[in-house]
Amino acid sequence: MFCPASEGSLGSRSSTATHTATPIPEENPVVATEPLLTNGARQSVSVEAARNLATTTKSRVQQLGVTPRYLLNLMQWVGVEAGAFRVNQRKVILAQPVRLRISQLNGSMALDPMELSRVPFLADLDETLLQAMATRMTLETFDAGQTVPADRFSIVASGQLEATANGLHGEKIRLASLAAGDYFAEQALTGAAVSQPAMTAATPVSVLRLSSADLDFLQKQSSDFTDRVGFMLAQRSASRANEWGEAPIDVESGHWGEIDLPRTLVDYEEFPREYSLEAIQTILRVHTRVTDIYNSPIDQLREQMGITISAMRERQEWELINNPRMGLLANAAPSMRLRTRSGPPTPDDMDDLISRVWKKPAYFLAHPRAIAAFGRECTRRGVPPATVNLFGSPFLTWRGIPIVPSDKLEVNGRSRSDQQFGETSIMLMRVGEQEGGVIGLHQAGLPDEIEGVPSMSVKFMGINEKAVAAYLMSLYFSVAIMTDDALGVLEGVEVGRYHDYE
Repeated sequence: MFCPASEGSLGSRSSTATHTATPIPEENPVVATEPLLTNGARQSVSVEAARNLATTTKSRVQQLGVTPRYLLNLMQWVGVEAGAFRVNQRKVILAQPVRLRISQLNGSMALDPMELSRVPFLADLDETLLQAMATRMTLETFDAGQTVPADRFSIVASGQLEATANGLHGEKIRLASLAAGDYFAEQALTGAAVSQPAMTAATPVSVLRLSSADLDFLQKQSSDFTDRVGFMLAQRSASRANEWGEAPIDVESGHWGEIDLPRTLVDYEEFPREYSLEAIQTILRVHTRVTDIYNSPIDQLREQMGITISAMRERQEWELINNPRMGLLANAAPSMRLRTRSGPPTPDDMDDLISRVWKKPAYFLAHPRAIAAFGRECTRRGVPPATVNLFGSPFLTWRGIPIVPSDKLEVNGRSRSDQQFGETSIMLMRVGEQEGGVIGLHQAGLPDEIEGVPSMSVKFMGINEKAVAAYLMSLYFSVAIMTDDALGVLEGVEVGRYHDYE
């Protein structure tokens, strides 16, 4: 924007900067940039003096900490009332496995007894019994390649385990990958023999294990300990549920004649999950002299608010992914998490992720370095991924699904794109309320809402004795996963693996 310079204007103040000539390389002929002098008298006004009368063209404030925020643009946003959204679902009668949180205390692994209460077959045990169980579990370590016995109830504290079996032709097949918080060999809690596939440490691992002596101690603490756990495990095995654990709907098909048709009903969850809107807030302070005098050609208050809104929106995208209560990473179902086979994200890993989120997957979300790592694996295999244009830029795709970059999926807990080594995650999601996908939540129509930014409000808080005006800026939002299979997460994605192509 051009603005005529005037006395006291921002343009005339900024135009008084000292001009410094650019050095000219010695090999180039010297060209005079000032008029030649005759008898010591200047023939024309100097450049320095002329600049005082010239208009300076100014840019808007530039900043490095701004990203395209593709997630905010690609997500479907659903309006809520009174700041809450309830996800009603069919009743689940077969609880899915959970991933326990293992904390580190003074360099050692610790398990909160209340974490054990989240395990479906331990949920009915007394708190004192869970306390005894948590404190008696011992930590054992195994090197990569070692076999981890599956004869005791065990919880992976760190590292990665693989369950393998022999295939039809004698080859080794990986049945499952277990990471920190996963558990196995639960049948050992009933005193029965465990029929568990071989467990191998894919990386150095630490495992919390419950010995037979510990099991005897728990049985003495509660004489029906093994019976109660056995009953819960038997119920899980005998439960009539579909593959997602939902109460079945009985129907009949392929019949002839007049048969008795099944009677059925559709039951709902009695205590569905409710999502409350999160808040990002700050108080923006601007001196009234700035907004009164230095307000042309750029509106100072609008510029200050625009930069602040940008920072709040950056934080909003980070919270949507990483918030421990409602963030996508924290709320992905354990059954929808898988780990890479060898560290870097390979085409096979991406295909496995698609097989989890196979119903109308919309896009992958990955850190830029994870996308680069995937590109290297595709190059190594000679299968360069195709591209598609979104938002005016080319995006890599896999199986036709765009891979969208976001530095909010951090590498080793940091979002900087210069992280050369470390691990991150890649997400694949289905979007939309009607599709039972991932949706964003906001509440439009707030008092003092900013036009074009739903759920963002600015309230004038007054002017203090130093003539500084204050504005309360608030942004309300949340994210909901409508069904468990709407979001899949590929974990343990290494970004620092390079290959020699010679």
